[in-house]
Amino acid sequence: MAKELKFVLLLDCYGDLLTEHQRNVMELYYCDDLSLAEIGEPMGITRQAVRSLIKRTEDLLSDYEDKLHFAEKLRNMRSCFGRISEIAENISDPDIKNAINSQITKGLELL
Repeated sequence: MAKELKFVLLLDCYGDLLTEHQRNVMELYYCDDLSLAEIGEPMGITRQAVRSLIKRTEDLLSDYEDKLHFAEKLRNMRSCFGRISEIAENISDPDIKNAINSQITKGLELL
């Protein structure tokens, strides 16, 4: 994978902290998989300007994560929900199993 999934996750967590321009460029690059030229041309900026903006924004997102660890916490919570779901499969009482799975679903939606 040429483009790191890490930044897609960080963009999801911290995208609202970016300027609209930063967020748009990052979404075009990471989510829509556009090239630097494809991003820059309609905006009237060079490939190098796009690359520079992406690099600065990557550094900013990484800095947010280094300080806040929010994306790491989300990954850990999703992993815990997954383990709880696996354990719930071993419960023989269908009402309890359904109640646990329902709460797992609600918890994941909150993330």
